[in-house]
Amino acid sequence: MSARDLSTLIPAARDGKPTLVIKNARVINVFTNEITEASVAIAGDTIIGVGNYSCENEFNAHGAYLAPGLIDGHVHIESSMVTPASFAQVILPKGTTTIIADPHEIANVSGADGLKAMFALSRGLPLDIRFMLPSCVPSTPFEHSGATLNAADLGAFLDEPNVLGLGEVMDYVSVVSCAPDMLEKLKRFYDRPIDGHAPMLTGKALNAYCVAGPRTDHECSNFRELKEKLRNGMYILIRMGSAANGVLEMLDGIVSEGLPTDRICFCTDDKHLENIRSEGHINHIVNTAISRGIRPLDALRMATLNTANAFGLSRIGAIAPGYRANLILFNNLHTIEPKTVFTNGVPFDATAPVPSPAVSDCVKNSVHAAPVTADDLKLPVQDFMPIIETVPHQLVTRLVYRVVPHDASGCFVASEGLNKLAVIERHHATGHVGVGIVDGMHVQGGAIGATVAHDSHNIVIVGDNDADMLFAVETLRRAGGGFTVVSNGEVKALLELPIAGLMSDAPVETVLEKQRALLDAARALGTDDACDPLVLLSFLALPVIPEARLTDCGLFDVSTMSFLYRT
Repeated sequence: MSARDLSTLIPAARDGKPTLVIKNARVINVFTNEITEASVAIAGDTIIGVGNYSCENEFNAHGAYLAPGLIDGHVHIESSMVTPASFAQVILPKGTTTIIADPHEIANVSGADGLKAMFALSRGLPLDIRFMLPSCVPSTPFEHSGATLNAADLGAFLDEPNVLGLGEVMDYVSVVSCAPDMLEKLKRFYDRPIDGHAPMLTGKALNAYCVAGPRTDHECSNFRELKEKLRNGMYILIRMGSAANGVLEMLDGIVSEGLPTDRICFCTDDKHLENIRSEGHINHIVNTAISRGIRPLDALRMATLNTANAFGLSRIGAIAPGYRANLILFNNLHTIEPKTVFTNGVPFDATAPVPSPAVSDCVKNSVHAAPVTADDLKLPVQDFMPIIETVPHQLVTRLVYRVVPHDASGCFVASEGLNKLAVIERHHATGHVGVGIVDGMHVQGGAIGATVAHDSHNIVIVGDNDADMLFAVETLRRAGGGFTVVSNGEVKALLELPIAGLMSDAPVETVLEKQRALLDAARALGTDDACDPLVLLSFLALPVIPEARLTDCGLFDVSTMSFLYRT
């Protein structure tokens, strides 16, 4: 609804004249934690009453539970590797009817043109997409991205429909040090929602960060961190994506200490379509919370009204007069599996494709890497080399030092469970190549590569031999971006992502089929089930999550925000 609809909606509510009535439902009220047997009256896309209603157009719920549609508090559509229309087609049947999207992935590749393309691709969809404008393009000054967006650039989009505020402020060093450009962004969005991203930030630095304006955080990795940020007045977005699944301790702590849940929400951040299909989306986090002892109605409120409140959405997240008719019907209060989803007052047909707007040419042909040679991948070793050690089921890594194998010339050779990792600048053909060592990927006899490398999205390659790593780079260049698995000079799997090297406009089933082939090929090279290897690889280049990352400039220590070495 909009303000211009009030002259129609007010009389419809006053006179009890809906255009649709959902009958015989057990209606969940997230304001009072009540369940009432009632009918819900809808006029157009808006709820006008809950009680005893009837009209010619009725939907019989047959005693099922009726709850508000679920809200994802922080997600990057680009990380699904499909267009917003295809993303909607996958998550709507799982009950997610609204998402708070941060398009900083495509913005880091294509700048303002990327934002315009995402806005255009998101219009007219049954999924309610709200945007936070990306605060960190580039995400940090320690890498090279495809574009730069300053405060004035972002200000040009403030009047764009469905823009809420400023996206995740990852560069917390710039915040607490009062870097001028960051201050300008924070000032421009002072009276709007500002999304946080402050892993392990604590004490006075956290105080300074909160003073700056961020009011949410989705990077808590333990209960102690969650509780400190709650005490500071932040909303906590508990995240369960394809790789970041370490949330059970936080849920258990909430239950054991009886913490209020009114400032705790849910998000996925990054979750592959295959995982969404098999596990669920926000409903999967709701079900996990319930299984750990969170009361079902509290868990549903965390996934609806809490998130709406966190981002200032006054007409979404509840079943009450004046709220948007985004609703889900399900049979079991302890396992939320939607059987019918309503968007804007209309039952969603999961069997029908969601039409997608055309993709702008300005976000295609985005791979512009300089030629890479075997010499670029050489890494001279010292007595003890810093290594990125992955952590099972987590996006955080450890920084460790070890004696590593090397060849006669003193350069690192992948063996003993260690792989070579490379990040190659791909936007402006600068020739920057970062080379490092990673433990935990377990790649043997080949290489895995991607143009999805958060957040600057350079080319990231992991492998056990230089020939396959170079071949993976060339494969991605020819494809115009994507993911690939190669072995012995042969492409074992390839998912082309021609939209900014991040997304495909192919049908969902085609993308899923190629994703499964990639995972199968990666498993054949030795990657294990500790986490999704494609997601893990894409995060190894993100220098804002502790402890160690590799950028196109070298190996970076996130704890000290400094390079261990440059390559």
